[in-house]
Amino acid sequence: MADPSSYRPKPGQIPDSPGVYRFRDEHRRVIYVGKAKSLRQRLANYFQDLAGLHPRTRSMVTTAASVEWTVVSTEVEALQLEYSWIKEFDPRFNVKYRDDKSYPYLAVTMNEEFPRVQVMRGHKRKGVRYFGPYGHAWAIRDTVDLLLRVFPVRTCSAGVFKNAARTGRPCLLGYIGKCSAPCVERVSAEEHRELAEEFCDFMAGRTGTYLRRLEKQMTQAAEEMEYERAARLRDDIEALKKAMEKNAVVLADATDADLIAVAEDELEAAVQIFHVRGGRVRGQRGWVTDKVEEITTGALVEHALQQLYGEEKGDSVPKEVLVPALPDPVEPVQEWLAERRGSGVSLRIPQRGDKKALMETVERNAQQALVLHKTKRASDLTTRSRALEEIAEALDLDSAPLRIECYDISHLQGDDVVASMVVFEDGLQRKSEYRRFQIKGFEGQDDVRSMHEVINRRFKRYLAEKEKTGEWADGESTLTEEDGRPKRFAYPPQLVVVDGGQPQVAAAKKALDELGIDDVAVCGLAKRLEEVWLPEDDDPVVLPRTSEGLYLLQRVRDEAHRFAITYQRTKRAKRFRSSPLDDVPGLGDTRKQALLKHFGSLKKLRSATIDQICEVPGIGRKTAETIAVALAQAAPAAPAVNTATGEIMEEEPGTMGSSGQSVTMGARDERRGQET
Repeated sequence: MADPSSYRPKPGQIPDSPGVYRFRDEHRRVIYVGKAKSLRQRLANYFQDLAGLHPRTRSMVTTAASVEWTVVSTEVEALQLEYSWIKEFDPRFNVKYRDDKSYPYLAVTMNEEFPRVQVMRGHKRKGVRYFGPYGHAWAIRDTVDLLLRVFPVRTCSAGVFKNAARTGRPCLLGYIGKCSAPCVERVSAEEHRELAEEFCDFMAGRTGTYLRRLEKQMTQAAEEMEYERAARLRDDIEALKKAMEKNAVVLADATDADLIAVAEDELEAAVQIFHVRGGRVRGQRGWVTDKVEEITTGALVEHALQQLYGEEKGDSVPKEVLVPALPDPVEPVQEWLAERRGSGVSLRIPQRGDKKALMETVERNAQQALVLHKTKRASDLTTRSRALEEIAEALDLDSAPLRIECYDISHLQGDDVVASMVVFEDGLQRKSEYRRFQIKGFEGQDDVRSMHEVINRRFKRYLAEKEKTGEWADGESTLTEEDGRPKRFAYPPQLVVVDGGQPQVAAAKKALDELGIDDVAVCGLAKRLEEVWLPEDDDPVVLPRTSEGLYLLQRVRDEAHRFAITYQRTKRAKRFRSSPLDDVPGLGDTRKQALLKHFGSLKKLRSATIDQICEVPGIGRKTAETIAVALAQAAPAAPAVNTATGEIMEEEPGTMGSSGQSVTMGARDERRGQET
C-alpha cells in the first residue's frame, strides 16, 4: 500500500488548466483516468488526509504509485481524450459498463454498389446505415419480411448474388417479388439504390410519405379498373402498417430521442436506453456496471453517454437525449454530443407529459434489469458453489459454510435501536428464517454492546432448543415442531457475519465464547473498503473485487442492513403515530379527528380550556375533562430547534406525534439522522 505523499506533485508543477490525468500503479499500469476543468484543483483533492477521502478513492490513491497529466485546450477535448484513454487502458478503478449481450441491428450496406439489407452485430462499419438495436434477431427478420413487399431490396449474400448473376437466374425471393433482382439486371444499380434509400427513410420514421403515395396509386388503379394491381397495393399498405404496429407510438411523430435511465445501489448500477425514432421505440439496450469508484448519478449518465455515442456520428446521435440527472458540468458534454451529431443536441431531464411518462417506463426497465442481474448471479448453482468455496478458503474454514447468518444494528441517533438476523442457506435467502430483535439490555447508542446482546440472545435460544430436544443426552436431534416446521433457533450456522469491523467482530466472538460455542466461525464485513475482519486478527482479509465470495458476503450484509432498517423505520413510524389522546377511554378516531380539525394542532388543544373543548361536536363535558387531564399528564417534548439558525420550530397544524411532538419534525430528524 503506497503513501500518496510519496508521489504527490508539487503544487507549482500542476497547471491550472483543463486536462486529463492518469494514475499508475507500481507496475506502470494505468488504474484510473479522469478529466478536470482545472487539473491543479482536481488533483489536490486526491492528496488530502486519507481519513477524509471516500473509501474507494482512498483505495485508488493508495494503490497508485504515480500520477501524470495531459493539458488540453477545452473541456470538450478533455472529455474526448478521457473516453479514448478509458477505451485504451481499461483502468480498474473507472466505471466500465459491461454489455450482457451483442445486440443485433438492422443494417443496410449503402457502401456497396447493390446495397443489402441484413442483420448485423458487433462494431459498426463506415458507410452502413444501422437501425435498432433490437432485442432479438427474429424481430428484425419479421420486419424485413413485411417491408420487402414494398421495398424489394437485395438481402442475399455476396456468393448467392454472384452465382445468380453467373447463371442468369435470380433466387426464390426474386421470383416471388420480394427482391428486385439486380443480379439479373431487372433493375439498374441506380434504381436499386433508390429502393434502398426509400427503405432507410421508412425505417428512420418517415412513413407518411410512402403510405400516402401507395394509397394514391391504389385509388388510381381502382379507378382505371386495374383491380389486381389495386389489390396488390392494398396488401402492400397493410404490410407497411403491420410493420409500423410492431413499434408502439410513444411520442409525437417527429420526435427523435434517446431516453437513458439508471438504477443503482451501493455496489452496482444498471443503465437502460430506449431509442425513439419518428415517435416510435425502435430499439432498446442496457448495461450493468460495478461501482468501483465514488460516483454520482450524473457521472454515471456521463459515462453512459460516452459509451453510447463515443463511436457514433451524424444521425446516430439524436436531436434530444433525455436523462435522469445531468452531468456536472453539463455544457462540455452537450457540446461534445453536438460535435458528434454535427448539429445541436438537447440534453435534459423530462419534467412532464409523455416524455416524463416514457422515462418512468425506462426507469422500471432499469430496475428490473438490476434485479434480474443480481438474481442470475445469485441463482446460478456453479457460481454459488464457487462463492462458498472462496469464502471457506479465505476464512480458513474446514468446509463451505452452507448456512450463513448475518447481523446488523440499526437506529436513529440512538433511538429505536433494533437488530436483524438474515439467513442464507446454500447461497440463497431463507426469508422464513429471518429474525428481528429489540435491544433491551441498555438505553442509547452502542453498536458493539448491541451486537454482543443480539448474538448472546440468539445462541442462548439455540442452546436452549438443543437441550430441550435431548440432543445432548442421546445424540438424537429433533429440530422440528410437531407440525414439521423448523424450530425458531434450532439450526446453528457455520458462519456468522456481522456488519462492521474489528469491534463488532470482537463483540460477537466474545458472546459465543461466553456461551462455550466454539464450532461457529465469525467474520465482519466493513462497508468502507469491503474488508473482511476475523477475530483477533490485526489485518483484514481482502478478497478480490471480482470474487464471487465477496459478492455473496456483500449480498448477505446488504440484506441484513435492509431488513434492520425496515424494522427500525416501522418502529419509528409507530412511535410517531402515537398520541396522548390514545389513552383517553372511549375516544375513537372520529372524535380525535374532529378535535384536531377544530384546534389545528395538539399544542393548541393542550392550551384550550374545558369549555373550549366542549365546543367540538360530539365532545361532552366529562370527556373534555378526561382529555384535559390526559394532555396535562403527558409532558410536552422539548421544542425542536433548527441547529443551523437557532430558530425554535413550531408544530405544524394537523401533524402530531408522541407528547405533542410534530411528525413533520420527526421526518426532518429522519432525513438528518444517520441510520446504521
